[in-house]
Amino acid sequence: MENKEHTEEQIIEETIENEAEETVEEVEPISKEEELENEILALKDKMLRTVAEFENFKKRTAKEKEELFSMGICTAIEKLLLIKDTLERAIPTMEGADAKAIADGVVMIDKQFQDVLTELNVTAIPAVGEKFDPEKHNAVMHDENEEFDENTISEEFMKGYMYKEKVIRHSMVKVSN
Repeated sequence: MENKEHTEEQIIEETIENEAEETVEEVEPISKEEELENEILALKDKMLRTVAEFENFKKRTAKEKEELFSMGICTAIEKLLLIKDTLERAIPTMEGADAKAIADGVVMIDKQFQDVLTELNVTAIPAVGEKFDPEKHNAVMHDENEEFDENTISEEFMKGYMYKEKVIRHSMVKVSN
């Protein structure tokens, strides 16, 4: 029986050795050219994946930017609609009201509007008495006014506004020479 087992072990061993030799014989060594081609293909695949990831990142970022912008616009419009509501309520009460009551109502609405601008970080650009700054002011007239120094704003025709450090609308001004 031992002989039979030993023989079976030998057969298994020989079979494994034969298969290993066949495997070694079947595998041909890769040439340097094939190795470089494989490396090029791997790098090309990696590059294509990186480009695709970057394109997805750009699309996702653009979408997020659009969503944030839309949310900001909606917030601003929501605040401005409160003023529109006040105006709509005021219009029917104007009939038969005296000028003082109407003026008081307009002042209250202007105050409400200013509060909304402040809440949105919008500030008026200082003008009269300030040095002319082309980054903030739009000179539409010049005058010879001795009350003001040269290149100083003497009159404001339309108020300018800024959001944080960005000019939304330049002040329309008269500058003394």
